[in-house]
Amino acid sequence: MNKPMRIIPKILLLMLFNTASIPITIANEEYFQLEDMHKIQDVSAPSLSPDGKNVAYSISIDDLKTDKKVSDIWIIPYQGGNPKNLTKSKNKSEWSPQFSPDGKWIAYFGEGKDEGETQIFIMKTNGRSKRQISFIKGGVIDFDWAPDSKRIVLSAFNGGAEPSEAGTAPPIVIDRFQFKEDWVGYLAGARRQLHILDIKSGQNIQITNDDRDHWMPSWSPDGKWIAYISKDSGDVDRNLDTDVFIMLPEKDGESRRISNFKGTDVDPYWMSPPEWSPDSKKLVWLTSGMSKWIYYAPWQLTVGDIESGETRSLAWIDLCFYLPKWSGDGKYIYSLIEKDRSTLVARINVETEEISYLTEGNKFALGFDVSGNDHIVVQQSDDNTPYELFAVDNQDRALTNHNIWLETKKLANTEKFEFDSDGHDIGGLIVYPPDYDKNRRYPAIFRLHGGPVYQFSHEFMYDWQIYAAQGYIVVGINPRGSSGKGFDFAKAIYADWGNVDSRDILAGADYLTNKNIIDPERLALGGWSYGGILTDYVIATDSRFKAAISGAGAGNMLGMYGHDQYSREYELELGTPWKNREVYEKVSFPFLHADRIKTPTLYQCSEKDFNVPCLGAEQMYQALRSLDIESKLIIYPDQHHGIVVPSYLEDRMKRNLDWYNRYTQ
Repeated sequence: MNKPMRIIPKILLLMLFNTASIPITIANEEYFQLEDMHKIQDVSAPSLSPDGKNVAYSISIDDLKTDKKVSDIWIIPYQGGNPKNLTKSKNKSEWSPQFSPDGKWIAYFGEGKDEGETQIFIMKTNGRSKRQISFIKGGVIDFDWAPDSKRIVLSAFNGGAEPSEAGTAPPIVIDRFQFKEDWVGYLAGARRQLHILDIKSGQNIQITNDDRDHWMPSWSPDGKWIAYISKDSGDVDRNLDTDVFIMLPEKDGESRRISNFKGTDVDPYWMSPPEWSPDSKKLVWLTSGMSKWIYYAPWQLTVGDIESGETRSLAWIDLCFYLPKWSGDGKYIYSLIEKDRSTLVARINVETEEISYLTEGNKFALGFDVSGNDHIVVQQSDDNTPYELFAVDNQDRALTNHNIWLETKKLANTEKFEFDSDGHDIGGLIVYPPDYDKNRRYPAIFRLHGGPVYQFSHEFMYDWQIYAAQGYIVVGINPRGSSGKGFDFAKAIYADWGNVDSRDILAGADYLTNKNIIDPERLALGGWSYGGILTDYVIATDSRFKAAISGAGAGNMLGMYGHDQYSREYELELGTPWKNREVYEKVSFPFLHADRIKTPTLYQCSEKDFNVPCLGAEQMYQALRSLDIESKLIIYPDQHHGIVVPSYLEDRMKRNLDWYNRYTQ
């Protein structure tokens, strides 16, 4: 895929990244320090062996010498023991391990020879006999083993113009409605297609070839079918009507639609594929709402019968399910369920639909896996623990402790709190400095979450620990529009961004002020993505905050339509600007009423971000400079919506601290 890049002059880069003059308050060394952010080992992607005896997983760390985040594959016995590093490639990353059905091999993603390409590698379970098995131009997106352990089905981009003999990139020709995507680039003729790769011979056969995308292939245990996600209704770029299909594992094989809901059956970007029952007779997947509800409707379980074609909703509740998986006997489905400020592992009886929670308390589960004998491993975090792996049997049993060094640190304390806003029960989290004195009033930083349909949960956030160690109270409110409280709570901001959720943030500030917890004269706020967008709304609504940081945000949706990757979502929720100008003007409130903003604001963005492009930050920055409101704009070169370069992450943290300190200390 073509990935166009704006050229930033070197002198501008020097202006943007000269951080030597940034003053940082030195906290007690026992507290979580700025440099500690690079020591965190990020544990993810657990995969159980078929017999349930071993768990493969990934660990990502910051390599400060190469200024890259690198990851390796590890393995640990399910019953406990010493973890073993299976890959140790210098300056290369390996991630997302997956055991072969015969338990003899582990397939995983790694960096191919061409920079930026993701390819499939395999190794024996002892880490030996490593080799690259896919050599697909542009890289691989996702994959799954065949039950014979001899083949792999994968998804990869195909199509698009080729460079000239001289290596010159071809012109980017756009003729489709959805024409750009963050991390991918301009969508000029390429679609995600399915391939079958033979492990021994390396033969690669493309089995789909039409003008639509095919995501998340999953091979049935009996080997007869491959399930996948696609769209075939109307202009596939204009709707979110994804469906579950199955096809024979051969070139242009017979295919059948399994789902029949006129809405979203499996959002491919949530990476929660359809899962086969052990007898290959059923599939379970996640169903959302009609396209118009986009990400507001909570994900629900749907079970489909392959022979009869019948589908049914299973155990409907007004909360989100994630990553459903079958039990070994097919009588239960395991899933993550997102509750208010926590996400837990649950078991659902397929016949009675009874839900039993297998984990409890203030925890945040992000991923998990189940073996054929129902061993369960979960990737889980809490307020003071980064992600680690836990076995789920009679109780959560820690399998890994890669961040044991944190036991030497005096971490901040986190508490829940609730308050009323316009008659609605709003919840949040408050993080106190490590040596909090209730007789003092502290400056407070209100962090606003992205999404917009997301929530702050009981998970470890290093930036909150750093802020708290610097003497701040950190406040994370889940206003209306957040997840974890059902459909009506989430869709309260539908086509009305920044209105009721801003009121909830301000009501939370009033509540904590009246409780004498925070100093009303030293308040700051900020966030990234929708958190940056909401920051713009709040400071255009109220001037009480002494400093603000809007990261990857926007205030002028009239300018963002057609420039970011969300034209489809804009039209589904807001309509078109020429037919619904009043709606667009309403949600463009921060930019069109920038003269109401009095808060010094730091704007940040990533140069290659197609999700929320720099245009959003640039326009707001320009407006405030025109109004002589103190502001600054930071652009992170060659980065997408999520910044991954360690030095940039540290730079952003330093600048955030400096900006907040300047106006609140």
